[in-house]
Amino acid sequence: MHHSARTGHRSTARAARRIAAVVPLVCALAALVSCTKQEEALTTPCGVVVDGSGSAAAVKEGFDSEAKLKDSLIEFLTDQKCGTVDFAPVTRSSRSSSCRQGQVDLDPPHDANTDQKAQRAGAQRDAAVAALAELRCARKQNGSDVWGALARIGEAVPDDGKAPKLLVVSDFDQADPEFALSHQDLGSESGRAKVIDSLVRKRGLPGIKGMDVFPVGLGMQYSAQPSEADDFESFWVEALEGRAKAHVDNQYKR
Repeated sequence: MHHSARTGHRSTARAARRIAAVVPLVCALAALVSCTKQEEALTTPCGVVVDGSGSAAAVKEGFDSEAKLKDSLIEFLTDQKCGTVDFAPVTRSSRSSSCRQGQVDLDPPHDANTDQKAQRAGAQRDAAVAALAELRCARKQNGSDVWGALARIGEAVPDDGKAPKLLVVSDFDQADPEFALSHQDLGSESGRAKVIDSLVRKRGLPGIKGMDVFPVGLGMQYSAQPSEADDFESFWVEALEGRAKAHVDNQYKR
């Protein structure tokens, strides 16, 4: 069939109009994808200490560190806007323990099309897996060198930006081969000061100055002895805040 030049011109014009109508829509959709709302950057360095001592077992006399870790970890990482998290175990010699998990990046690199919420949730799950692996390893070494664990986590977390946040899942019953807290007199402020002096003289100070320490399980071994529990907790607050110059926060105390 013969088509006139005019008919061909009209067809070309219609096609051009269709393309002109589609192009803005495509551009708008592309802009929508590329401008996906980005989440606030997570920049707080965080640390997690897990207690593998006998008193942390899931038994009547223990405080079940695994259950408390599972109950508090994700909440802590979310609340404190943790960008990275490092780990340390409580064992008979925490500072030199072979239990080691690498740092987890909780705000991984991403581009404009990344679903950051899903990515960050996955990173938090990785952190939970690493924390439980650290705990399992610590249980094989037993012991309760809390002071050494605080020193080790203080060395591990970056301290060149925001003040680090530390979640310490432990009953804080210091009982390493060199220093047993249960043998000390904690019944008065002066008595506690002497014990702290002795501990610092033997072991030095953990490098946690300016850090926020969130204890989970502190003093649970004294649940049936309120007065002893008060003295025990006072000892740790005085040691951590008065000497180590950290800040104790009971937000996640269980």
